[in-house]
Amino acid sequence: MAKPDPALLDARRYPHSVAIATRYADLDSNKHINNIAIAALFEDARVRFVSAVSSGLVVDRAVMVASFTIDYLSQSHYPEPVELHSAVTRVGRTSLAMVQLATQQDRPVALGSTVMVLTDGARPVPLPADWVDALERMDLKP
Repeated sequence: MAKPDPALLDARRYPHSVAIATRYADLDSNKHINNIAIAALFEDARVRFVSAVSSGLVVDRAVMVASFTIDYLSQSHYPEPVELHSAVTRVGRTSLAMVQLATQQDRPVALGSTVMVLTDGARPVPLPADWVDALERMDLKP
């Protein structure tokens, strides 16, 4: 794995953050939070992010993940919570790209990159103007 851009490891650059509790069930045989649990933490934070940006209203549309990658940077442990920091890196006509940083006790443990598409359940649909405005305010800070 190539080392990530150090600027992406600065939690202060991310406009949306949420702390999520770890669970004993998230442990692997080495007593670390396992990779699937980290993916689920990123998912939980993405859902909270989209809910905040869309005012919680996703009625006749679905936000679908088109691409998701994770770089694991360090071990994470139970029972400390993981803080997930999210920012938008691109807003398109029907999609958006975001980056997420997972930290535990102020230490980066994983970096995620996601592309999501807004659909009507079958086809991509344009992002509503109010979403675009809100998403553009959630960009990665300098």
